[in-house]
Amino acid sequence: MISRLPMVLLLALSVAPAALAEAPKPAAIVADGLPAVPDDLVAATQPYLQTRRATFLGWNAADQSMLIKTRFGATDQLHVVAAPDGARTQISFEAEPILAGALSPNGQTLLVQKDNGGDEFYQLYTLAAGRLSLITDGKSRNWFGAWSRDGKRVGYASSRRNGADMDLYVVDPSDPSTDRLVAQVSGGGWNIADFSRDGTKALVLNRMSINRAVVYELDLASGRMTPLTDPVEQVSYVDPQYGPDGAVWATSNKDSDFLRLGRIVRNGFVPVSTEARWDVSDYAVAPDGGFIAYAVNEAGISRLKVMDVATGAVRVVTGLPEGVIPYSIGPAIDIAPWGAIGLSLSSARVSGDAFSVDPTTLAVTQWTYSETGGLDPAVNVEPQLVEVRSFDGETVSGFLYRPDPAKFPGKRPLIVDIHGGPEGQTRPDFLGAQNYLLNEMGVALFFPNVRGSSGFGTRFVNLDNGPFQRENSVKDIGAFLDTLEVDPTLDASRFAVTGVSYGGYMCYAAAVHYSDRLKGANCYVAISNFVTFLENTQSYRRDLRRVEYGDERDPAQRAQLHAISPLTSVDKITIPLLVATGGNDPRVPASEADQIVSAVRSRGGTAWHLLAQNEGHGFHKKENEDYYFWTSLLFWKQTLLGEAAR
Repeated sequence: MISRLPMVLLLALSVAPAALAEAPKPAAIVADGLPAVPDDLVAATQPYLQTRRATFLGWNAADQSMLIKTRFGATDQLHVVAAPDGARTQISFEAEPILAGALSPNGQTLLVQKDNGGDEFYQLYTLAAGRLSLITDGKSRNWFGAWSRDGKRVGYASSRRNGADMDLYVVDPSDPSTDRLVAQVSGGGWNIADFSRDGTKALVLNRMSINRAVVYELDLASGRMTPLTDPVEQVSYVDPQYGPDGAVWATSNKDSDFLRLGRIVRNGFVPVSTEARWDVSDYAVAPDGGFIAYAVNEAGISRLKVMDVATGAVRVVTGLPEGVIPYSIGPAIDIAPWGAIGLSLSSARVSGDAFSVDPTTLAVTQWTYSETGGLDPAVNVEPQLVEVRSFDGETVSGFLYRPDPAKFPGKRPLIVDIHGGPEGQTRPDFLGAQNYLLNEMGVALFFPNVRGSSGFGTRFVNLDNGPFQRENSVKDIGAFLDTLEVDPTLDASRFAVTGVSYGGYMCYAAAVHYSDRLKGANCYVAISNFVTFLENTQSYRRDLRRVEYGDERDPAQRAQLHAISPLTSVDKITIPLLVATGGNDPRVPASEADQIVSAVRSRGGTAWHLLAQNEGHGFHKKENEDYYFWTSLLFWKQTLLGEAAR
């Protein structure tokens, strides 16, 4: 009977078993030394890869709708939600992911920030009728700052003059020819933060490090900038905004170990938030100035509070899930002209959704219900906070996720997953596809906050600064291993490490220092040599990184940077590596991966290398994200579970 079938079908049948044996590799992926991804792994993981999250981007004053960012296709795009539980109506349709969208105060114009292939040379556009119209030069790096209150001008920063300094510009987005330079500056951390009510002045922030920033007031006609804070003081200011009465609000660690909410005044900073500990992470002032909504980062959990400005009385919003308000380009909290407080939030069991809060009753309304691939998020594991004493007595902490012991009895393997930054912070967010490791493979996950992490005060974030303190954070990993290795639910003979960006450096460094205690290291867009990294990272960000890591131009610091670089001690790496990198990465160039892969292999070691040629600092196209995830699972199956590649 088969012989009577058409020849095309016969050919298809003859190749079907081989074709279905492995997943197709995305065209932009270069897989060097990696096993093929079997199609049964693709099928098994599909539900975990279909999770969405909705990120709140702001209110539309014209129709009281929400602007959000979410993914229905291959990349994050902009959507409108007209009412709670309403349809997510897609309004941008780009091949590249949209980083941010910002509606004008009157709701008439939508600004979009987007790059190309992850190169981070962001351009600004207006979006109308599904089409983008370019505002900026199409070549330099540009970063949205603020809308003027009348919705007629946008302030932003651009590197177009020399590729390094982020000068300040103002443009009417309806007419790109109006674009004009309003302040020429020196440094990569400048931007316009807000416009005054009458549009004659702007607040400008110059961020030189996580610990130092200066607020200026810019006269837009003359270009004259007046410092509102001490330019030489080692103090941080974040998100300065004008109140409706002209007062300047911000968060700052002035005279405090933590960021507090307050007003910038002639003689300093007057805090109004009263929390003795933890940072005020986000805030918004009501359009009429009557109240402020602000979030406190309490050991990683976001607590939303509403303060009456006149009395100082504070009420805590209790109706939100116990979770995290995610980092956002633009306001993470936005108060509508009619008073509604908007934000997004995620947790171990909430993939990421948009909410509103009534400022009078504090009633919470959920606007979006993001899908989780058909899986029940209620089964996801809640983390346990683990605190340990490190080598010098410093307390460091992290979040431990344990697989269900009824489903996975006995001691379980563990992956230590280190955040980037280095001033980042691991918070109990939604794990997404990583829940597959917990729920289907029985692998425990630990997310440490080593010294230098934000969220624990200024003193703590400074403990790893410079090349001579850098490896103290690596010693923190050793302290965590000491504690986790004696945990009766964990198998100390099956530990591994992973990390992204600076966490990728920590991943390599852990492989250098603790190869005898680990089975493998999966290092993602990672620094392998601090000297070559600083020499090759994009010039607009080099000075910001020198403050944190050290200055490679100084002979003593250069020698120490070289000494602590994983590439220098690559002979101590005796475990397999998985190295993933983006071909367009402007932060940690692909050469950082090339050199360590070559060095490991030249010594007979194992290094899988996955390169996404159309990505930058992290993979943001779904096909690439998925392929890296599958490759990671294969790596963990071999190194942690002892399963051979097929």
